[in-house]
Amino acid sequence: MDLKDIQPDLLAVLEAERLRWNQLSEAVWKHPEIAYEEHFACQTQVDLLRSLGFHVTTPYCSLDTAYRAEYGSGGILFAFVAEYDALPGLGHGCGHNLICTAALAAFCAVARILEKYQIPGKIVLLGTPAEESGGGKVRMLEKGCLDDISASMMVHPSWRTTPDTGSSAIRRFDVVFTGKSAHAAAAPELGINALDAVLLLFNAVNAMRQQLPETCRVHGVVREGGNAPNIIPERASCRFFLRSTDEEWIGKLEDRFRKMVQGASLMTGAEYTITPFQIPYMSRNPNQTMNQAYFEIASRLGLNPVIPKRSARGSSDYGDFSHKRPGIHAYFGIAQKEMAAHSQEFAEAASSSYAFEQTLKAALAMAEIAVRYLTDSRFRTDVQKDFEEHR
Repeated sequence: MDLKDIQPDLLAVLEAERLRWNQLSEAVWKHPEIAYEEHFACQTQVDLLRSLGFHVTTPYCSLDTAYRAEYGSGGILFAFVAEYDALPGLGHGCGHNLICTAALAAFCAVARILEKYQIPGKIVLLGTPAEESGGGKVRMLEKGCLDDISASMMVHPSWRTTPDTGSSAIRRFDVVFTGKSAHAAAAPELGINALDAVLLLFNAVNAMRQQLPETCRVHGVVREGGNAPNIIPERASCRFFLRSTDEEWIGKLEDRFRKMVQGASLMTGAEYTITPFQIPYMSRNPNQTMNQAYFEIASRLGLNPVIPKRSARGSSDYGDFSHKRPGIHAYFGIAQKEMAAHSQEFAEAASSSYAFEQTLKAALAMAEIAVRYLTDSRFRTDVQKDFEEHR
């Protein structure tokens, strides 16, 4: 079967339902919900899918705002991944309303094609909550959400269209130092300064940065520093994020960071606790065969993809998905100028008519890759070979 014969049908199905997808995108955008509270977004998608005749399971993987829809039969399963959580205080400043819209549109379009041409294989739509630091996909993986999946894909809005450029693994830590309070003028010798320990830790991190490779990032903030200048701080705390696009280096970073915390404690006499904060994410393992297919299709559809000079530095729980099964987390441009994600400007762009048109093109690209995966054994073999070589 030639994919070129199917492409017009995929486009026709998407175009016929464009009002439905526009309404979905706007509804989710107007009701932003943070991690694990996406009840409106989840139920809206589930109701829509069920109204179109699809079987949907929700709650899924013991998460109230996760779901799984599926269509077809056979041993080859291709999964579309939807995200729909928002940012606290910023709404859809990361454009997740467009992610779920593209995923649903692609899923429904491919389902119609499988039915029309009697193509064997199954497609799955995974609704994954809490990408923004909540680790929804990690928790779903622990429940086996990809155990029967052959490959997966999602698309994410950006200011420009690119293939999956990877992402950083991330580990987050809260550090609390506990000392002893004393009058800072009258009897400082009786105190143990917890804030000094925090400052020494920051100085150690700053010194370490000179010897870190380009693949690593470390950033932190002081959360508590004391109550008054004339009181030796008995308690001080900070929070650090450690990131690396290299899985080996993220382990090295954590090991050294823990030693620096211990060192700050020894130098000041303050006791310490170091506590993991939120769920760690792995780096992404982009599948280059799928990446190349996305780039070629995006070029043909007028998404004007580019190849960035370096890999991305942000973090996503899709990274854990990409180490379990082949997949890509590709990007599509929703702006005609450079703009930062996680900004009010990006949130406004995520509701624009231009962004919606770009979302439909990205959905079509996903749909074409899914059909190719189900029908082209050589493509599947290349995808799996690349995965095994780079996992």
